[in-house]
Amino acid sequence: MTSHPNTQTMKPATAAKKLGVYLQATPAEFQEGVVSRGELNALQADPPEWLRELRRNGPHPRPVVAAKLGVSISGLARGGVTEALTTEQIDALKRDEPEWLRQERATQAEVRREAARLKEKKETAARDASAG
Repeated sequence: MTSHPNTQTMKPATAAKKLGVYLQATPAEFQEGVVSRGELNALQADPPEWLRELRRNGPHPRPVVAAKLGVSISGLARGGVTEALTTEQIDALKRDEPEWLRQERATQAEVRREAARLKEKKETAARDASAG
């Protein structure tokens, strides 16, 4: 008896998230359908022009905006950024570097330093425990 593989599909919102694009900026046929795992892999391996354009110029979803600015998603919200931004808008923020952005970048840097310190402390404790 042979079994047929079950085609795994996802909602357009999930696929857009995995592709790192803003769902509302994707073509209507993408937004209205379902995306199979194979289709997602094909989009990642050989992105069509609309996907390359979205990745290049946006609008970008908040996680991408946050990463490009070097802040957290919460930091974006504290700075009043609640919508998707284009690459041009992100570049303008980087150029202008408003006070909220400087502050959030400093906060993010401190969070990273603390995470690295805790990781090092944990690794040291693990080495000490295995050596003793």
